[in-house]
Amino acid sequence: MDFGLKGKTALVIGGGSGLGAASARALSAEGAHVVLAGRRPDVLAASAAQMANPTTQIVWDVSDPAAAGQRIAEIRAKVGPIHILVNNTGGPPPSPAAGQPLELWTTHFQGLVLSLIAITDAVLSDMVAAGWGRIVTIASSGVIAPIPNLALSNALRSSLVGWSKTLSRELAPKGITVNMALPGRIATDRLRSLDEGKAGRESRTLEDVVKENLAAIPMGRYGEPDEFGAAVAFLASRQASYITGSMIRIDGGVIASV
Repeated sequence: MDFGLKGKTALVIGGGSGLGAASARALSAEGAHVVLAGRRPDVLAASAAQMANPTTQIVWDVSDPAAAGQRIAEIRAKVGPIHILVNNTGGPPPSPAAGQPLELWTTHFQGLVLSLIAITDAVLSDMVAAGWGRIVTIASSGVIAPIPNLALSNALRSSLVGWSKTLSRELAPKGITVNMALPGRIATDRLRSLDEGKAGRESRTLEDVVKENLAAIPMGRYGEPDEFGAAVAFLASRQASYITGSMIRIDGGVIASV
């Protein structure tokens, strides 16, 4: 199936590794010119080497929302208008909900929420001018079923749900779709780190923690990053032009609620 992405430019935030890199690979395989944004040039270069087509690499720590407008202007000057935006940031540290310093909440709200909103606002003029655009924000299954000891992620990513839904209704008449992709347990370095952290806190083996997690997933396995990336690429496709304001779960059926 041709997703109709040839000639489109896709900006993938956090495109150097994990779910961002997987999304970038899928978009590149469909013919999009992918702009990989991330903090580490070596990681970006390794990600770019996996792409089906040449990419543009932008070293950018997106945690400062005030810099978004200028950085998007620089990218636009280099590659032209942006048609697809994949919003993706690393997860905040594991923590309970109670007793966290306000500074910690503020820091991660700025980097996880305000930065993505500012980046999105900065690229919208390109999409409005084209009468076509795709915005996909990667969050977590924790926005539907909060995950124990991930209070920062559960709370902050949930604020993106209301923003994304509201934005989708504002932009639908302009030919721009706005959706969210919610990963469950996808086999990334982030997931391994969480599993190792849980094993350490509970004085258990990593193998025991993984076995317990797999037992809760109807498919009985962790998802592959490229399975997640394929879902993001579909949401960016011309075939998905009537899907907006949605949250797509890529979780192997782990969330039991409808």
